[in-house]
This record gives sequence, structure tokens and C-alpha cells, in this order.
Amino acid sequence: MAKARSRAAARKVKDRWRAKNWYNVIAPPAFDSVTIADTMTDDPHNLINRVTGVSLQDLTNDFRKSHITLFFKINNVEEDKAHTQFTGHTLTSDYLRRMIRRRRSKIEGVYDVDTRDGAVVRIKPFATTDKRIQNSQRKVVREAMKKTITDQAKKSTLSEFIKNILDGRMGSEIYKNCKKLYPVKRIEIHKTEVISQPTVKIDEKKPKKEVKEVTKEPEEKKPKLEKKTEDVKKQKVKEKEESKEPEKRKEEKKLKKEEKKTSKPKKKIKKISTKKHSTKKPAAKKTKKTTSKKKAATKKKTTKKK
Repeated sequence: MAKARSRAAARKVKDRWRAKNWYNVIAPPAFDSVTIADTMTDDPHNLINRVTGVSLQDLTNDFRKSHITLFFKINNVEEDKAHTQFTGHTLTSDYLRRMIRRRRSKIEGVYDVDTRDGAVVRIKPFATTDKRIQNSQRKVVREAMKKTITDQAKKSTLSEFIKNILDGRMGSEIYKNCKKLYPVKRIEIHKTEVISQPTVKIDEKKPKKEVKEVTKEPEEKKPKLEKKTEDVKKQKVKEKEESKEPEKRKEEKKLKKEEKKTSKPKKKIKKISTKKHSTKKPAAKKTKKTTSKKKAATKKKTTKKK
């Protein structure tokens, strides 16, 4: 009897494993609803509140953002898809070690901020300097960080606020405000935690490119057809001109030959004119010889008289 019970228990375990199904974990719409991971369960209710960690490189295919890890929690399951919501992010430990060195000070802060859509977020930024600074200077830098973060959170929703943090815009704005008070080297947001999800739904502004594509789709189809007909006409005209080109070349060659024939007698006349000039030159030489003979004759006469 004991052996039969053990066999039945083994069969039940195998049946539980076979009953499990695979589910695709999908990111929230702020991250373009990309599939993050795959999980399996026998009951979809067991997937709720599961947390998955993914590097930002896997979502954006950008190697420069491999040091950022994002955390998503499953809140809803539909058929084979498990929908998630953003819960926070952190930076890897090796990235942080590069930022911190000897004889430099690290200024940290922890701030709870309310966004425009009612979400509460806990942010942990830090700043680094080239030299060690006093506690009074650290206090000033912390106040500047807190002010910029709270101002940005009030203006933007949760998804916009997180995008600014991940893209580095938040750190650059804090750097500008802190640099006026003390020359800070670099500022990074080490960690974020979403304490409470947004309570108010606010329609975010869509990018202008998407609006243009929707409005211009029906209008662009008609002019495309007209452009095609014009292009066809232009091609036909070009083909006709190309077919006429060899005939034109033949006519041009004939005209050139006729011009050459008419220009030949002119060249002969020029040669004749050159010969006439050449005949005059020896006459001038004869005159020189005659003058020399006369001089010789006059010299002889003078010698005889003497």
C-alpha cells in the first residue's frame, strides 16, 4: 500500500509541472510595451506582484546605458501576457566605484517628491567634487539638488519624470544649478523607488511626428499619383530627345566637313602673299652690294689721280 501511494504522489508532481504555461512579461506603454522576459505558472494569479529586473540596454539597444537596471512589477494578466508597472531603478556597483576616488567628497541626498499625476517617488542623487569640502558647502549643494528635483516633479508626470532621469536631463539641470554655488564635478541619480502609483490619469502630449503621419496619410496618396504621371511624361520626352541625338550628331559632322572645304582656298591665298614678301628681300640685298661696288670704284679713281 505504501508503494502505491508514493507512485500516485509522483504522478501528481509530474502533472503539476505539465499544467504550467508560459507567459510573456510586457513593459508599460512608457517603454513602448516591449517584452521583457518569459515566466511560467500553473495559475496566472500567482504572477501578480512578481518583480523582474532588466538592463536599459536590452530595451533601447544602447550599450552606453548598460549600467542602468530597471525593475517592473506584474499587476495584471491577460491571456498569455503579463502587464507590468515601473517600480524603480538602480545603477550597478562597478559604475559607482569609478565615480568615487580618494581625496574627493561624495554628497548624497534622499528626497520624496510628488508628481503632477499624484505619484510619490523617492529619489537618491549624489554629487562628486574634485576636492574635499566642508559641511556647510555640502548643505548648500543638497538644498540646490532638492529644489531642482521638486520643481521638475511638479511640472511632469511619472513617465516623463522617469524619462528625464534615465536620459540624464535631470542630472544636467542639477549640475547647472549647483555649479553656481560650488564647482561640482558630476551628478548622478543613484536610485529611484515608486512609493505610490499615479492616482490621476493625464493625457501626455504626443510627439508631433505621429500627428503629422495620421493627418497626411489620406492627402498624400493623390499627389503621389499625379507625380508618377508627370515623371512618366518626362521620361518619354527624354527618350525622344535621346533618339534624335544621333541624327543631330550626323548633321553636325556634315556641316563641319563643308566648313573645312570652304576654308581651304583662303589658306592658299595666304601662302601666295608670303611668297611676294620673300621676293622683295633679295632686291634689298642687291642694293647693298651695288653700294659697296661704287665705293670701291671711287677709291680707285682717287688713287689714280694722285
